[in-house]
Amino acid sequence: MTKDLVIIGYGAAGFAALIRANELGIRPVLIGYGPLGGTCVNVGCVPSKTVLRIGELYNYVDRVLGREYYPEFMEVFAREREVVSELRRLKYEDVLAKYDVELIEGKAYFTSPNTVKVNGRVIEARRFIIATGASPNIPEIPGLREVGYWTNVEALNPDRKIDSLIIIGGRAQALEFAQMYRRLGVDVAIVQRSPTLIPDWEPELALEAQRMLEDEGVLVITNAKVLRVSRGLGKVVVTDKGEIEADEILLATGRRPNVDLNLETAGVKLNEKGGILVDDELRTTNPNIYAAGDVIGGPMLEALAGKQGVVAVDNAVLNAHRKIDMLSVPQAIFTQPNLARVGLTFMEASRAGFNADYRVVWMRDVAKARILGETRGLIKMIIERSNMRIIGVHVMAENAAEFIGEAALAIRLKATIDDIIDTVHVFPTMAESLKLAAQAFRRDVSKLSCCVD
Repeated sequence: MTKDLVIIGYGAAGFAALIRANELGIRPVLIGYGPLGGTCVNVGCVPSKTVLRIGELYNYVDRVLGREYYPEFMEVFAREREVVSELRRLKYEDVLAKYDVELIEGKAYFTSPNTVKVNGRVIEARRFIIATGASPNIPEIPGLREVGYWTNVEALNPDRKIDSLIIIGGRAQALEFAQMYRRLGVDVAIVQRSPTLIPDWEPELALEAQRMLEDEGVLVITNAKVLRVSRGLGKVVVTDKGEIEADEILLATGRRPNVDLNLETAGVKLNEKGGILVDDELRTTNPNIYAAGDVIGGPMLEALAGKQGVVAVDNAVLNAHRKIDMLSVPQAIFTQPNLARVGLTFMEASRAGFNADYRVVWMRDVAKARILGETRGLIKMIIERSNMRIIGVHVMAENAAEFIGEAALAIRLKATIDDIIDTVHVFPTMAESLKLAAQAFRRDVSKLSCCVD
């Protein structure tokens, strides 16, 4: 019997696709491998943000008491596992029970353009959605595999307390784990091959992020090439700038799409990033197969994956021709203070042909930042000069992840700085920094009293 829809993968994108399929009256086949819920709830967003939150609380106590105070290492991860178990049950296991779906646990492989094989069973379908996610990228470094290493999986489920950690990489994951482990009392070093951390972010934010980590005692080595890894008393990373030794090495070197599905047989091609090639409607080179989430190889964000899962179903089933405005997709790094961004950087805007302009407002000029005692950071707003339309917002601030959505909405609706200025913002809030950034195009915000319109 030919199925209407087969969804391969049961993480964020797969579950979103399942729910949307049911809303359209379709009972899909859902095929998944590994823990239900995929990366985010099991070894990604949920556990990492849980541990980061515990570190925030202890760091606050440190500041109040004026001395270092660390949580009990293994108890932190025991609490993290409780939260993961609870949210996996509430958001995936219990949710699955509420929908009409045929669940198959196992690895699926295409045997033709319209059939997959799983657990020895061949399933034919009219439409497929591939949502198999991504896995840690393991670079080829001499000695690495012999000495051993951690990925995010092991770093969120350590089997013992460690005293020192070397992180190879310098993007979002590296920053979060560096602060996380430092606030657990671990000596941390970051080794990054680029001249700055988070090199695709605005340079002001990259420099502030490095300063933030160094102020907390993290050793940051940039523009460094890892030559090899060996074993001494601990694990030794040899770079072109010297040697570092630690108890463990954490690889934060990106993620690779999970495309081991015999895609050639299905007529599905890959893109230059090694992910599944899709058009702007998420259709692959096989018109009956769509892809969503990290397996595409684009921005690997859970919220985006969920959106793509819904859009893929609508386009596959309804031929709805839905597209996602990627310019308005926000992202955040959950250090304290947060880093968040949406839209174009100034360099990207200039390269795209915009006559762009920008303003920077420092958090020391935001009243709520002073109230919270967290004045590190800034907000940088980028606009198109001809119409004053906002095309990029980049923030390092306390709770920036909580208000970057307003900037995303502004970009999606093609709002101008005057739209932001004319919107009354609650005082005192960190979100008021958006209004101050917009006002900075008109006046010197350091000379303004509170709540000046």
